[in-house]
Amino acid sequence: MPGSMTRYYEIRRRADTVIIQLPEKVRYIIGSIRKAGYEAFAVGGCIRDSVLGREPDDWDITTSATPRQVKGIFGHTIDTGIQHGTVTVMLEREGFEVTTYRIDGKYEDGRHPKEVTFTPSLFEDLKRRDFTINAMAYNDEAGLVDVFGGIDDIKRKVIRCVGEPKERFGEDALRMMRAVRFSGQLGYEIEANTAGAIRELNTNLKYVSAERIQTELVKLVTSPHPEKLRLAYETGITQVILPEFDICMKTDQNNPHHCYKVGEHILKSMEEIEPDKMLRLAMLFHDIGKPKKITLDEKGIHHFHGHPAVSSEMARDILKRLKFDNRTIYFVTKLVKYHDYDVKPDPAGVRRAILKTGEDIFPLLFQVKAADIRAQSAYMREEKEEKLKAVYQVYHQIISEKQCVSLKDLAVTGKDLIEETGMQAGPELGEALKKLLDFVVEDPSRNKREILLKAVKEFQ
Repeated sequence: MPGSMTRYYEIRRRADTVIIQLPEKVRYIIGSIRKAGYEAFAVGGCIRDSVLGREPDDWDITTSATPRQVKGIFGHTIDTGIQHGTVTVMLEREGFEVTTYRIDGKYEDGRHPKEVTFTPSLFEDLKRRDFTINAMAYNDEAGLVDVFGGIDDIKRKVIRCVGEPKERFGEDALRMMRAVRFSGQLGYEIEANTAGAIRELNTNLKYVSAERIQTELVKLVTSPHPEKLRLAYETGITQVILPEFDICMKTDQNNPHHCYKVGEHILKSMEEIEPDKMLRLAMLFHDIGKPKKITLDEKGIHHFHGHPAVSSEMARDILKRLKFDNRTIYFVTKLVKYHDYDVKPDPAGVRRAILKTGEDIFPLLFQVKAADIRAQSAYMREEKEEKLKAVYQVYHQIISEKQCVSLKDLAVTGKDLIEETGMQAGPELGEALKKLLDFVVEDPSRNKREILLKAVKEFQ
């Protein structure tokens, strides 16, 4: 029995009240390790989520057994991170990470310890973890092992570092973003000392890779509380990773249509849209260019003419800086560019809007525009929402009637034009097809082969 076992019994009163239903395969792994004479517990996020009544995404197991000993217990294992003590145990094609209790050495890259030392003490292993809510372990014999007050912090709804916050953030700077991300996912506040350490050490985030920053940012903005990005601003994180947002937080909008500063409007708009990656990022960036386009008229009213195009270009630059994939960049920048595009609520106007924005982008704009409206002042809100509703009704009619709004729906193809008019492949052919599409968008009844072949000759 390791010396830390005495600590387990100190919290047994609490453990007796917390019963976690471990999955059958997790119980099998823990049971097999224990039968071999070692300790084993489910640990970390899966325990936190179980306590909160959530379905864990995965189950991690920690053990006093060394990687070699774990490999000797199970028939099929993969050395996924054996230098850091992690072996993946495979059960019926499902993998479970099993990691040896360890003490981390010095972190030299702000992410990984240079070396790790295996230890027989669960207490020492839990002590190296980031936050108290992630530093709990459980098995059916010992119950809940919570030596750092994770349950209390769940009850208090706070994110608090295990031990000294400066040490935890010094080991891995990304933990500062993780603190804010957990705040967004759980709706918790960040404990004062933990927040203070973030304010002091936030500049260390510049040493963290863009890919890791991106991952945490997406998890935050798609969380149930994307407005917690405000905490990232208040603790200085966005000054390092997203300085453009800080400027928005300081930019006023003295305009009847608005009641918040630009940054607060952005936060509110993210709350008003579903937690989809593309949509939330679109709201994050839809007004990011407003500070660059702000003007003041003779009545003291702010205007932001041309801000969608500027915001779209800024979004592109930021997304590339954070190493987002091309598909995300395409959708987000398009939604930002057209978020304020005025669509006339009549068939021709809607068809032109679909043609301009793209068939893949236009239907998403309804959610973007609705969220934008709800994040504005009450001024003319009802009229704006009624107009948007009217546009949607027209759009629904266009789609249900399968009206032509793209080249693929056109009654003639480039091959038809070559065969029937003698036109050659090239820019002239593409321009002719575009004119025909414009011709049909104005009146769908024109989308007939004979009408279009006649029309193209008149265009020449």
